[in-house]
Amino acid sequence: MSEHINGKTVLITGANRGIGKSLVETFVAHAAGKVYAAVRSLDSAAPLVAEHGEVVVPVAIDLGDPASISAAAAAAPDVDIVINNAGVLETSAPLDDNAVASLEYELKINLYGLIHMARAFAPVLAGNGGGAFIQLNSVVSMKAFAAFSTYCASKAAAYSMTQSLRDVLREQGTHVVSVHPGPIATDMGDSAGLTDIAEPASLVGDAIIAGLASGAFHVWPDSMARQLGGAYQSFAENVVEADMSEA
Repeated sequence: MSEHINGKTVLITGANRGIGKSLVETFVAHAAGKVYAAVRSLDSAAPLVAEHGEVVVPVAIDLGDPASISAAAAAAPDVDIVINNAGVLETSAPLDDNAVASLEYELKINLYGLIHMARAFAPVLAGNGGGAFIQLNSVVSMKAFAAFSTYCASKAAAYSMTQSLRDVLREQGTHVVSVHPGPIATDMGDSAGLTDIAEPASLVGDAIIAGLASGAFHVWPDSMARQLGGAYQSFAENVVEADMSEA
């Protein structure tokens, strides 16, 4: 599948840790020509440059700062594949005192950040032949868990927006992919109490590359994700991915 990545220019948000760092490693291993490591602090990308050399180019993006996203799009006019991986998680149940504040923060990053990324990079992708826009959603975009309910709600909203982006960006030849990991071995997974059931982050990059090769919209990287995806498949094919006129 490396032929689909060979020589391509990829931008990955949240590239300095967790799934994002693993994605950088995966795309470098599959012969990407350049990987923009999008991080809030450029210094945090130094270990990636030290490990992979000049194929990794740090760029500043804070999903809570639309100006930084616009500046990054201007600084990376050669991007073929955008992977919006960065996100935040608050541990908040629906009736907690901090539920509204948590949701506001998560929506700012997980949803509004997605919209700003798509708006900024859609013209770049169009100018480079279409390419791909990949959004890291989650199994919790479909199945809520009360202990971190606001995160689930923000990811459900992001998944809904990703569906709309698929329809809009298809017109310019951009392949949109919605990635739905289950528990993955990262700091965020640890903070959610998922350490004992988490699977390797490398599964996510491998699944994305397979999804790009097959033209898939939904990508299910790990065991829990594939279980949910199997149950969801009929609805996805017949409703989410079907051409249906608006009521």
